[in-house]
Amino acid sequence: MYDDTIAALATPPGKGAVSIVRVSGAKALTIGMELAGLRPSPRHAHVCTFRDKTGLPVDRGMVLFFPGPRSSTGEDVIELHGHGGVVVSDWLLSQAFHLGARPAEPGEFTLRAFLNDKLDLAQAEAVADLVDSGSRAAVRAAARSLCGAFSERVRELQSALTALRVRLEAWLDFPDEELELDPHGDLDAGFGALSELLERLLGEARQGAVLRDGLNVVIAGPPNAGKSSLMNRLAGYDAAIVTQIPGTTRDPLREYLSVDGLPVCITDTAGFRTSTDPVEAEGVRRAQRAVEHADRVLWMVDVREDLPAEVTRAHAEVAGDVALTVIRNKVDLVPQGPGLEDHDGLSVIRLSALTGEGTELLREHLKVISGFGGESSGTFSARSRHLDALLRARGHVRAGLEQLKEKRALELAAEELRAAQGALGELTGEVTSDDLLGEIFASFCIGK
Repeated sequence: MYDDTIAALATPPGKGAVSIVRVSGAKALTIGMELAGLRPSPRHAHVCTFRDKTGLPVDRGMVLFFPGPRSSTGEDVIELHGHGGVVVSDWLLSQAFHLGARPAEPGEFTLRAFLNDKLDLAQAEAVADLVDSGSRAAVRAAARSLCGAFSERVRELQSALTALRVRLEAWLDFPDEELELDPHGDLDAGFGALSELLERLLGEARQGAVLRDGLNVVIAGPPNAGKSSLMNRLAGYDAAIVTQIPGTTRDPLREYLSVDGLPVCITDTAGFRTSTDPVEAEGVRRAQRAVEHADRVLWMVDVREDLPAEVTRAHAEVAGDVALTVIRNKVDLVPQGPGLEDHDGLSVIRLSALTGEGTELLREHLKVISGFGGESSGTFSARSRHLDALLRARGHVRAGLEQLKEKRALELAAEELRAAQGALGELTGEVTSDDLLGEIFASFCIGK
C-alpha cells in the first residue's frame, strides 16, 4: 500500500542521553548508509560517526538495520542513535528528509505494521494504550493485548461462530444428504454455547475498558460543603485551597488518581449558587459544564442539612442522564457515623473529608459503580469501539436464536451469524474501513 519512506523522532524531543531517529521504507538502508558512512549488518549495532555533506563530524553514535519483512513495520527499518539534544536529533531528521524520506504521520509506523500483517488492529491499538497508560495495572493490561491475549479470545469466538454457521448452512444447502444435524436441539445448544462465550468476553472487555478509560468524577454542590477538602483527602495532599470563605474555588481543578488500580479523574468545582460577582458566576458556569460531561457527580452537602431537600436540589442541578451520588459530609460534627445508604434509589454516603472517616466507603463505591473488579491475570486493554462491536455481535446472535426458536427461519438465523462474524472482524481488522483506520491511528503520537 505504501511505497515511500518515512522518518520520525522515536524519542521525546529535548535534552536526553540518547535521541533515536527511525526510518522505514524502501530507501531506509540507503539513508542509513549515507548518514553512518557504512553498510550495517542486519540486527547488529554499529558505532559510527554522523557527518554532514562536507564530511565534517556532527555526532558519534550508532546505526541499526532491520531488513523487512523481519522488522517492526514489515519494511526495511533503520534506527539512528545519536546523543540527546535538539540540534543533533533535528539535524539527523532533516538529513533523512533530504535523502528521500518524508515526515511520518501520527501512528504511521504502527499502521504499516498492521498493513503488513505484523500486528492485528487490536494489538496496534494496544501500542497506543501502552504509551497512554495511567497505572501499572493499565500497563500490564495493554501489554497483554499487545501480546495477543484479546485477539486470541476473539479468534476463539470466531472459530466457534464459524463452526456453528458451517453446520447450519450445510444443512440448509444439502437437506437431502442426511447430515447429522438436529435443527432444533443441536442449533439451540450451539447458540447457547456461543452466547456464553460472547458474554464472558464482553465482561472481560468491559473490565479492560474501565482499566483503560477510568472514571470521570466531578465533585459539585453548594459552597462550603467541603468539596475542596474531599479533593485534598482523595488526592493525598493539598491540591485545592480550603477556606471558610464561600466562593474560594473558581476554576475547576482536576487531579488524576488511582483507586486500587482504577484510573479516576476527580474535578473540584465552584459552589453552586447565584452570585453577582462575575468571576464567581463564571466559575459556577464552568462547574455546570463539568457536571454535564461527568461519568458520575458527587453532590456534596452538609450532613446537618435536610436530606430529602438536598436530594431534590441535586436532581434539579444535575441533568437527568448524569449518574449521581450524594455525599453527606462532616459526620465528625454529629453523633451518626460514616455509612452508605439508599435514598429512593440514590446512593448516599456519609463521611468526613476533614478526618477521612468514610472515605474508604467512597473509594469502594467508585469501584462498584464503574464495574471495576480489580486486575486479574487475564485482564486485557479494551476500548469503547471494542465494546460496541461485541454488543452488536451479541445482538445478532440473540436475533439469530430468536429466529430459530420462534420462527424456525434457519436462513435468517444463518444471516444473523454472518452479521455477527462481521462485527467481530472489526475488532482485529479483518473487516475495517479507511475512515476507521484514520480515526484510530490519528490518536497515536508521531514516531510510533
